[in-house]
Amino acid sequence: MRKTLNTIGLAAGLLFAATGLGAQAPAPGAATAPTNTAAAAPSTAPSPVAPALPSEGGQQSANSEGATNIAPTTVAAAEPAAPTSPLLAENGAPAYTGDRVIGAPVPGGFALQPQVTKNGDFAVWMHNSILFPIMTITCLVVLGLLMWVVLRYRRAANPIPSKTTHNTLVEVLWTVLPVLALVVVAVPSIGLLQAQFKPAPAGAVTLKAIGNQWYWTYQYPDHGAIEVTANMLKERDEIQPGERARTDADGPRLLATDNRIVLPVGVPIRLITTSNDVIHSWAMPAFWMKLDAIPGRLNESSFTIEKPGLYFGQCSELCGPRHPFMPIAVQAVPPAQFAAWVAAKGGTMPAAGRPSDKVIPQVQQGSDVGDATANAEESATTGAATVNATISPGPQLERAPANNPGLGNPGL
Repeated sequence: MRKTLNTIGLAAGLLFAATGLGAQAPAPGAATAPTNTAAAAPSTAPSPVAPALPSEGGQQSANSEGATNIAPTTVAAAEPAAPTSPLLAENGAPAYTGDRVIGAPVPGGFALQPQVTKNGDFAVWMHNSILFPIMTITCLVVLGLLMWVVLRYRRAANPIPSKTTHNTLVEVLWTVLPVLALVVVAVPSIGLLQAQFKPAPAGAVTLKAIGNQWYWTYQYPDHGAIEVTANMLKERDEIQPGERARTDADGPRLLATDNRIVLPVGVPIRLITTSNDVIHSWAMPAFWMKLDAIPGRLNESSFTIEKPGLYFGQCSELCGPRHPFMPIAVQAVPPAQFAAWVAAKGGTMPAAGRPSDKVIPQVQQGSDVGDATANAEESATTGAATVNATISPGPQLERAPANNPGLGNPGL
């Protein structure tokens, strides 16, 4: 009996000891913790918005079950430098804080896009308050007269035709009323045209847009050697190895670009356009802006963005088979964030209120001598220096370094 009790006690002790050791051992589900930690460890790895290409020393296997296992060389190459400013993202672009997409087409949209410039606000007011009422009244009056003539002077109601040759009152009315309508439309239209091409004041930010088949190149002449090349982003099922796919954060389909233009809010913008090949047109509906980019010529306009956000436009001049794939993307940010972006790009901010000191060359490849002379005469009259043309050389047949080709620039 005593041996039986001892045996039972020994068995119970061994059972409790085994239970204690089991509590200290890792649970079966905890075996996946290292995997999750390893997957989340490279916090500095590129986001899906801008995936980094694998280096020569290692590559990622997209078809294997361990697709999250990236070679150390790839992770090390993808690790970005620490941001130089809290206003910037890790890649040096302005930090995306959920900026509203203001200037973009919407499904089923019928009206004009919301305007963020004074010229745009005035143009929308003119359309809604002057043009649309005049067009509506004119159409109703003409349609009413046509129906009245058809019914009143049909053969059954008027068997004996009238022999009236003229009516002085009617002739005066159909002459004076259209003239008055044209005057009402012309006066504000002329004022709007003058405002659109009013020279930018001193201290404006100069943006030069250069059209290429089929992408845009941008320069900031007053902020150092800053140049941005923007290509349309393809969809994920259209990309080739080494290309970047569009994400929802980049913008709508056929409008998102790999590099956005960055412009400050509340600061006058001097827009200069030209082209390296054929005629393009820089069109941004939300800015009420459409300026042709013509080879050998510089066109200029100005505007001021009043609201921060994302804006999208397109080339609006038929320029070849890939004309529909030449979008424009602008990110409008506060001036402090713009200054941080310029510094991250290696540029400098000009002195406040100082006019541009860049002068258009008199004779240079791709320039227009007549325009240069006219600009020089205007500069002498106004006392302000002429904006830089920074005339580009001939057509750019190679895409910019480290710039992934978009659908509009298929590896030229």
